[in-house]
Amino acid sequence: MVEAWYMDESPEDQRAPHRLRPNRAVSLEELRRLGVVYRKLDADNYETDPCLKEIRRAENYSWMDIITIHKDKLPNYEEKIKTFYEEHLHLDDEIRYILDGSGYFDVRDKDDKWIRISMEKGDMITLPAGIYHRFTLDESNYIKAMRLFVGEPVWTPYNRPADDLPARKQYMKFLAEEA
Repeated sequence: MVEAWYMDESPEDQRAPHRLRPNRAVSLEELRRLGVVYRKLDADNYETDPCLKEIRRAENYSWMDIITIHKDKLPNYEEKIKTFYEEHLHLDDEIRYILDGSGYFDVRDKDDKWIRISMEKGDMITLPAGIYHRFTLDESNYIKAMRLFVGEPVWTPYNRPADDLPARKQYMKFLAEEA
């Protein structure tokens, strides 16, 4: 099961857990109220998994690819890691399914505090369009993930501040309705 918590403000290695002391856990229900959707799937059988097939059909995830983030597998590795960790949003949902390895997605809560979501093999997450977030590897320095999209993929990150974008305004409206 996925684990999430509020982060400390330490500037130390981004790959460290960065838990507050004492730890302040975040439930799946709290993530859902932020628009974050979590699922657990069978990553060993992702090529034939009927659950993944049904999710793709129901959510209209018509495009997918697989990315491996490791210094020996990803061109411009150091540059990409820095880019992934810059706070940004997208105009579309971000859907990631972890096939192997592990890493962290950090999202902002309604009070602008960071929540760290620990992702590992079998975890699927959907981050809503307009949510400020970032990604980093954990101390394992390796992750293999499926990226899913509705239609053609759009990779454009909009670094903060991007509050004037329609996707951000729509997300803020969603948060206000959830309150």
